[in-house]
Amino acid sequence: MSKHPHFRAHPWHGVPIGENAPSTVTCYIEIVPTDTVKFEIDKETGILKVDRPQKYSNHVPALYGFIPQTFCGDGVGALCAKSTRSKRKIRGDGDPIDVCVLTERPILHGDILVRARPVGGFKLIDRSEADDKIIAVLEGDDVYADVQDIRDIPAGILNRLRHYFLTYKEIPGAAKAAPVQVASAYGRAAAHSVIRQSMEDYRLLVGKARSAR
Repeated sequence: MSKHPHFRAHPWHGVPIGENAPSTVTCYIEIVPTDTVKFEIDKETGILKVDRPQKYSNHVPALYGFIPQTFCGDGVGALCAKSTRSKRKIRGDGDPIDVCVLTERPILHGDILVRARPVGGFKLIDRSEADDKIIAVLEGDDVYADVQDIRDIPAGILNRLRHYFLTYKEIPGAAKAAPVQVASAYGRAAAHSVIRQSMEDYRLLVGKARSAR
């Protein structure tokens, strides 16, 4: 993390994931439920940018962002193929691992860091790319304090999350995009495995970047 007083750390590369990962992780939040615009991090600068306006009325039903110092690479893709018994090659989507953070407290803007406990996830496949969505609960949240695994989350909340990810790439008037598949939902142990693999994929990514200099 940069110690220069005039520069802040890059949210993906400069923020530590946390010493207790994957049990507890740092999350960078890009979007909150009240946003009518989809924001995402600019990978080069680390500045939050506008991706597109939300075209439909369905908004993300949780804090949404990514886990720093992770990467959805070949290892995460292979893990997805193995767990879904896919006969086709699945690669990672080339982004940090996405995370949805549940909390009862309204948080009104993104571009913040939170600490959260991963309790499960969705295994998404988007055009032969693994695009896992880790589901976590905000550390210290009273309502979600007893949630230890995805089975402890009310079905209605999981259904909202699933519906959002099945439809969030649809754009009115555009040609119908290839369908996003929610191949499965998984619990805490599997979420920890995905995060560990994404941490290893990130180490390999950084190692390749350094050797190419």
